[in-house]
Amino acid sequence: MHTSAIALLSAAVMLVAATEPRAASALPESAGYGPHPTLPEPQKKKLLPTMKIAPAEPWRDDEKPQPAEGLQVNVFARDLAHPRNLFVLPNGDVLVAETDTPDKPDDYKGIKGKITQHTQKEAGAGHGSANRLTLLRDADSDGVAETKSIFLQGLNSPYGMALIGDTLYVANTDSLVKVQYHDGDTQASTPAQKLADLPGGTINHHWTKSLVASRDGKHLYVGVGSNSNAGENGIDKEKDRADILEVDPTSGKWRVYASGLRNPAGLALNTDGTLWTSVNERDDLGDDLVPDYMTSVHAGDFFGFPYSYYGAHLDPRVQPQNPQLVASARRPDYALGAHTACLGLTFSDGNQLPARFHGGAFVGQHGSWNRSQPVGYRVIFVKFEEGKPVGEPQEVLGGFRDAQGNARGRPVGVAIDKRGALLVADDVGGRVWRVTAAAAAANAH
Repeated sequence: MHTSAIALLSAAVMLVAATEPRAASALPESAGYGPHPTLPEPQKKKLLPTMKIAPAEPWRDDEKPQPAEGLQVNVFARDLAHPRNLFVLPNGDVLVAETDTPDKPDDYKGIKGKITQHTQKEAGAGHGSANRLTLLRDADSDGVAETKSIFLQGLNSPYGMALIGDTLYVANTDSLVKVQYHDGDTQASTPAQKLADLPGGTINHHWTKSLVASRDGKHLYVGVGSNSNAGENGIDKEKDRADILEVDPTSGKWRVYASGLRNPAGLALNTDGTLWTSVNERDDLGDDLVPDYMTSVHAGDFFGFPYSYYGAHLDPRVQPQNPQLVASARRPDYALGAHTACLGLTFSDGNQLPARFHGGAFVGQHGSWNRSQPVGYRVIFVKFEEGKPVGEPQEVLGGFRDAQGNARGRPVGVAIDKRGALLVADDVGGRVWRVTAAAAAANAH
């Protein structure tokens, strides 16, 4: 974008900010967490949304985020091109999706779209995608990947990864592809082969496609985000969007498994094999709406998008409504805070962190942009009891924003490595962090 255009957009933002009252939060951040979050009345629509995002100022030298008490963190890999998602292979090697926003010209129309695009670039996104999977190997088990090799390239904004037998599946922004994988491979031995088309197009508002395989290997599940914030592009543009798709890994044929999920950005299986997702909810209803959430998902579930949120709470902006469908909307299991941008999700199976981080799920919170006081920018842990999340979340890794409010990094994908450490993909920081028990905690484990 030309400098003059940026100046005009900035002036427009300042004008709106000067003439519209700020939608400050009326509730503590904690009110948006847990099985029973507080849901205030939605605020009236403004000319332009609240935009307060932490400018990207990546880590320098040996700077690092702040681990919780009893934990320590080190750089597992650095100098990566916008690492968004992680997949741990059976031999302990780690695949990282180096990926960014694809070309989607119809998602940035009008002054609001141009401002959003410019803001995203200041926040560290939208600078072009490397379109590859990189393999990280820690052969000497010192907690640092000493080798880095391009495993697969020529992809299209890849994100989700899953392995069934000797076949690796990768979810591009517009297709599901597969390649052969053999234990120890450092690069794919065959070109990627398309298995199925996925919803993409020139709007492609939520572009990442999450992916997980069922325990028996009979199905793949793909998370497809909506083509809008709240249906403003037309319901017809939401066909096969805001869904989780169930895919046959042999034929590529798929069906809609669950729907009404605005952006199911993270997919993971609990210890009992139940499918769970972390979901980004809608913006522009005020600081305290709508909480992101994580929830179990079953065939036929509908979660409300775009007509309602958090069950049957109507979104007044969406017209015409669909009361019969809204009546069937399922309430999610656990709220994760309004505008925290929850993306990564993994369960704690096999982790070697202190006991308080066992029996639950880790969530990567990328950080807010549509809230007057920024939230997220951290990794949290949520305890589970009898298969359901309970209690307050615990911060695992914070300090991604500095004292001036800049984002040194922004956590996305999370995974448990072969030796029980927590790995965190940091797209703005260009790093993968490795979280382990501090020496004293490890000795007392």
